[in-house]
Amino acid sequence: MSEWWSYRPSDFALFSGRVYHRLFELHNAAVWPAHMLAAALGVLILFLLAWRPAGARRIVPAALGILWLWVAWTFFWRSYATINWAAVYVAPAAMLEGLLLVWLAAQGSLTFHRPDGIPGFAALLLFAASVLVYPLAAIATGRPWRSAELFGIAPDPTALATLAALALATGRARWAASIVPAVWSVLSAATLWAIGAGWPLLPVLGAALALCFAAGGWRRRVRSAAGLNGRELFPSD
Repeated sequence: MSEWWSYRPSDFALFSGRVYHRLFELHNAAVWPAHMLAAALGVLILFLLAWRPAGARRIVPAALGILWLWVAWTFFWRSYATINWAAVYVAPAAMLEGLLLVWLAAQGSLTFHRPDGIPGFAALLLFAASVLVYPLAAIATGRPWRSAELFGIAPDPTALATLAALALATGRARWAASIVPAVWSVLSAATLWAIGAGWPLLPVLGAALALCFAAGGWRRRVRSAAGLNGRELFPSD
């Protein structure tokens, strides 16, 4: 019997990297042409965040919520569960994320601001990259384009885009809405590392950046408000 330290992470994986990437290829074929609607929603959200933040209050969280519900049902429940039994437990969490975002949209609980300063523009750029650039990671890692992970269709770019959008919002509710995307990013990175597939640090690094941008934007707005009121809430760095 081999000693425990001789095992590698891949020895505990339920599937290989090849099977995982093939899953996305089959998933993309099964939900086509939903990709076109998801891409259109991504561009709409990007437009609202960049130029019409006042109109983003309800539309952005509603659109993201609907996409999370779609990913929960089509990817986690119907596709991913065929190779990973744990997906049936992730699907309800993704559904809760979708319902939370839809509820926040109905309540108008999130206020979005026009990007300003480095954190704001960086968050907007990260959202754009999640929608427009993330699919190219498949080609960059030598995978067929048919297995690309797309915003609104696959969980990784959807989670990253959600965190980036929430980084441009204010309100305590945005932190609650960030939990599921952040946790999934960590789980996805761990899975990719275990099966030796793609760029395993991409999801978790993207999520960490989005959360940093959210914290940086919050601090900047509080500093600005303090200056308007003649008070300084934070000491100078």
